[in-house]
Amino acid sequence: MAEIGYTMMCEQTPARQLVEDVATAERVGFDYAVISDHYFPWLEEMGHSPYAWSVLGAAAQATARLPLMTYVTCPIMRYHPAVVAQKAATMGVLSEGRFTLGLGAGENLNEHVIGEGWPSADTRHLMFREAIQIIRELFEGEYVNYRGEFFDVDSAKLFDLPEQPVPLAIAASGGRSGNIAAEYGDALVAIDPDADLVRVFADAGGAGKPVYGQLAICYDPDVAAATERAHRLWRWSAAGWKVMAELPGPVNFAAGAQTVRPEDITAKVPCGPDVDAVVEAVRAYTDAGFTHVALVQIGHEHQGMFFDWSEKELLPALSRL
Repeated sequence: MAEIGYTMMCEQTPARQLVEDVATAERVGFDYAVISDHYFPWLEEMGHSPYAWSVLGAAAQATARLPLMTYVTCPIMRYHPAVVAQKAATMGVLSEGRFTLGLGAGENLNEHVIGEGWPSADTRHLMFREAIQIIRELFEGEYVNYRGEFFDVDSAKLFDLPEQPVPLAIAASGGRSGNIAAEYGDALVAIDPDADLVRVFADAGGAGKPVYGQLAICYDPDVAAATERAHRLWRWSAAGWKVMAELPGPVNFAAGAQTVRPEDITAKVPCGPDVDAVVEAVRAYTDAGFTHVALVQIGHEHQGMFFDWSEKELLPALSRL
């Protein structure tokens, strides 16, 4: 049976509510929680984007058993990898071993803010590999000196480490990144239920390791209301990852989504109160070899009713999947 997670979606939710919601997610029976790590929301209408690492520190204190994970942090521009390693190690301590560091090669949307431009995908993969190497070395607890093509580290050492090293979950979308995930990661992160990517990961050395996916849903007793909300707040997602990684701002995502229809979103996002529709959407991930699926409830004002529905109907149904 897959583990079912809850997503703290920073791009749509105020910071304090994120902490309250993750505590509720633990109470109603979710297996783990992930958090997005953005500087911007994808659309202005989403309305929020608090600093994920402050929220994580609070979440570690507001929960007792729930594993926590970034989904995902980019360690190549906005954050130097040595700083990411320190943040992750501190989270490992605060959560008493409940934290996994999810890493990805990033989006222009969030990384352009430092004014260094946005590298090509090939360059980003090279930078990503170096960043992971640095983080892995720092997790060993010794002094690290590193001279790379993209990053330097001058005599860095982490003085607060958890008892066990923080696991790394590496995001991938194709063969090259899938190989990086297998080489350096303790788990794979993927957006879509892509069985071919899971096979690449397994064949490259990732067999038996966890595979994390994410599914957006829009629960509402009123199907029409759910459809309208999903289209209004989630239309940015229709472009796909190769486009999403390149766009620099919410205005660009809004322009790119002008022709996206409600039916384009509902084709991938279960909308309404139909438990079976969500179960079948999750089944697509489990059939592809995913071991973990984190749900995203669209709309921060509608988390409460989503939790009630999840506790009474959805989670019991998913436990039988």
